[in-house]
Amino acid sequence: MATAISLQIPEGLPLVGASLLSTIILLTYQASKVGRARKAANVQYPQMYAEKAEESASLEARKFNCAQRAHQNTLESLPIVYLSTVLTAIKYPKLAAGLLAGWSVSRFIFTRGYATGDPQKRANGARFSFIFQFGLYGASFAVVGSGLRTYLGV
Repeated sequence: MATAISLQIPEGLPLVGASLLSTIILLTYQASKVGRARKAANVQYPQMYAEKAEESASLEARKFNCAQRAHQNTLESLPIVYLSTVLTAIKYPKLAAGLLAGWSVSRFIFTRGYATGDPQKRANGARFSFIFQFGLYGASFAVVGSGLRTYLGV
């Protein structure tokens, strides 16, 4: 005999979907910055970065390396950010959506600053992205901890 399962969708869950879509816009923006910078620096595929000598001789090569690094850094963070967003959304979907949207906006600012070729100009975006990212981490741990306490009867 089959058992019926009822699933309750938390209010605000569509906001989480919208914030997840914001990361697609962010990644598309970053990829286009990298592509334009690659062309301007004349760095051929499959080379990931301009060589040190190329970067020293050309501001365009430095801008390419910085844009590439901003994109790569975002890709490195994204799996953890996605997981913590989904876990947070189980109990606090509006909080999860807001934190992820803030993270996306701050990564846009981070990329725009970094891609100038001056790594110091990434600082404001980096600072805020860490605040949003650690907010997601803390909230996701709180949700999981609460669920475990309930499950274990503690």
